[in-house]
Amino acid sequence: GTFSATSFWKEATKYFNQVCLPSCNVDFQSINATKDVARSYTYKPAMDDNLYVAWGILLNGSNALVNPIKSVIATSFTFQSLPESICPYSKDLCVPMPGMDFKEIAAGADYCTFKMGAEVVTAVGDIAASAFEGMGGSAMSGAATKNFGDWIGDFQRTIDSFIVVSVLSFLFGILFLVILRFTVGLCVWLAVGITILMFWIGGAFVFVLSGQCAGAGVFGTGQQVAVAIVVAGHAAVKNKANGVKGPSELLTAALNGTDYRGGQRRTTSGKSCLAWNDQTIMPMYNSTNYPSSGLNDSTTGASAFCRNPYNNGDAINAKTIWCVTSDVNMPWEECLPIGVIQPLCSHGYEITDAKMRVALYYSSFVIWVMGLIWVVVVICMVSRIRLAISLNKVAAVFLASNPCVLFVPIVQAPLACVWCLLWFLSASFLISQVPDSYTPKGYYATYAEAYGTSGSCAVWEFGEQCNGKPGACTNQWPTGSVWKDNICEVINGMTKCYRCAPPRYVFDFRFAVSFFVFLWNNAFNIALGQIVIACSCSTWFFLPQDEKWKTPTVLKSIKTVFRYHIGSVAFGSFIVAVVEFIRYCMYYLEKQAQAQKNRVLVLLLKVVQCCIWVFEKCIKFLNKNAYIQIALSGKNFCTSAKAAFFLILRNALRFGTIAALGGIIHCIGFFCICTATCVMGYFIVRGMHPDVSPGLPCICFGFVGYIVAKLFMGTFGLAVDTSLQCFIACEEMKLSGDFVPGCLKKFVTDYPEEKPKADA
Repeated sequence: GTFSATSFWKEATKYFNQVCLPSCNVDFQSINATKDVARSYTYKPAMDDNLYVAWGILLNGSNALVNPIKSVIATSFTFQSLPESICPYSKDLCVPMPGMDFKEIAAGADYCTFKMGAEVVTAVGDIAASAFEGMGGSAMSGAATKNFGDWIGDFQRTIDSFIVVSVLSFLFGILFLVILRFTVGLCVWLAVGITILMFWIGGAFVFVLSGQCAGAGVFGTGQQVAVAIVVAGHAAVKNKANGVKGPSELLTAALNGTDYRGGQRRTTSGKSCLAWNDQTIMPMYNSTNYPSSGLNDSTTGASAFCRNPYNNGDAINAKTIWCVTSDVNMPWEECLPIGVIQPLCSHGYEITDAKMRVALYYSSFVIWVMGLIWVVVVICMVSRIRLAISLNKVAAVFLASNPCVLFVPIVQAPLACVWCLLWFLSASFLISQVPDSYTPKGYYATYAEAYGTSGSCAVWEFGEQCNGKPGACTNQWPTGSVWKDNICEVINGMTKCYRCAPPRYVFDFRFAVSFFVFLWNNAFNIALGQIVIACSCSTWFFLPQDEKWKTPTVLKSIKTVFRYHIGSVAFGSFIVAVVEFIRYCMYYLEKQAQAQKNRVLVLLLKVVQCCIWVFEKCIKFLNKNAYIQIALSGKNFCTSAKAAFFLILRNALRFGTIAALGGIIHCIGFFCICTATCVMGYFIVRGMHPDVSPGLPCICFGFVGYIVAKLFMGTFGLAVDTSLQCFIACEEMKLSGDFVPGCLKKFVTDYPEEKPKADA
């Protein structure tokens, strides 16, 4: 391969073993003298090496020829090994690289890179030693120092900017919700228009690909198709309006179009044609010189048509019709007969497969039909879209009047982080306890026997050549590794040197219990936030108009949830945790099947996981709406989940519309908040720290913007869903009055109050 700093470093560290040293500036000889019992290692080839027998003869023989070689082996092939307290491996793996010292990559990095020892510097000179150090440094130190040194240093120096931008990001989130209250209708209808436009653009793109000629660009082909369609449509409308039949567009390819007498006046790119008798760019092409080429219409006298002028005996003949244009950069250009949208490509097509071109051609019409259906759906659902817009406005008003509700996920986030950190610490302890019996202790003759083999086939291919074989060291997951021992086992003349190394972690029943608790706690934390926000929003929804901006609802909702509904939250989150746990169990079985090289079982388990994932999403959606029902009715989880299920069935189109438009608004929110945070952060960093590269700080700002957008849009989305159920409750229970938010008044029927009946 080519020689480079990266390849040099890779080869130099290929056989390094990581050990923990007191510091990078360490003297290995002094360590061996002061630590434990000094160890030494005399090199010898592995037992399966071809030199092993000859080396044994040299080492164990005794004669005048062998003795000098034995002396060389004892002196030049014997090395000091690090003590076992520093390097807990066999002594052959703990030999420091001769002639090499170490130095710290960067201050505080706690990682070492090599440098040449004093004896090497004396031998090769300072310049050569520096060059070798530089190659290793540029490969590892250059990247690591930049990543861990400069970047962390840049972040530390811009921590003040980070705090300022974090605060501004929250302000951007609030500002977005305020603006959204007044522009949500515009955003929704604009998004709907964009989706319709995307259907037509997508169909046109596929249609253009189906007829793209070899060497032609997509844009150029698309422009040609667009011009052909417009010209054909214009000609048809004009002829229909005038009550005439247009001229024949017959063009004989064998004659290169010299017989064409049609009415095309535009080139393939849409340029207007000049009259043959009036143009001065190519004056030789006129009706006098080419009387039989139709350059002058005998009826109208017009001559600004596409033609292919040709007289018998001409040495040059164009391949098709063309005309002279007024564009100085393109004095002439080819044309297509009116009505020809996709001409035949004489030099081949960009997509060479004819079946693929036909498939693309018909797919374009399918996409256009889908776009047409989408237009019909939008027209039929105008009232529901308007309702969804109003519900989004209601949610924005709720958050504006109760900004404290945003502190619910803010408080949840650090609590969840602390819980996850504690669980990770305990889980690390559990999974790191690898049983001694987990990995085989025997020796194996070949690497394939120890590690196994794998077939080199695609997912859809099957056959004997696709079936791999599991190895003795990798037949279960988590899999161990394979290493080659210098001390081998010889059985019946067969040398076996390959052994199994245990994995760094395993999963057992203790971890399964711990992991289920982790999933349950996470689901409980999410459910708790959902029901608190839902309870707060539903309480606010039914408050009179004059109290909506005065009465806080968050603290009251928290008290209500913890006093009456904590069991429902625990039960609902338990169901979610069980479904998630089953999906992860399927993943565990999939990894076991991969270790056993069972491709069929792997594919089957992937399908099962996909189905469970869909079921999990449905359960989470139902649970969220069940918590809203709990907030509205105060009933238990099972009753509320049943009510939510039938409520969704009765109002499927409304829920679907809210979900679709909610996704659009969420995308807009994420884009606006993240973009505003990054842009403002860039200018703040450049203003406060002009000497610092804004790369890493801007990445951090983008992450902060994403977290803030997730916080705001998640709370906003739950408020929209709660407002929808409150509206449906008003509709089904025939409730109306002053409490209905102004944005929804036009959708809520005013029901007259029932008067008490008089006694007979």
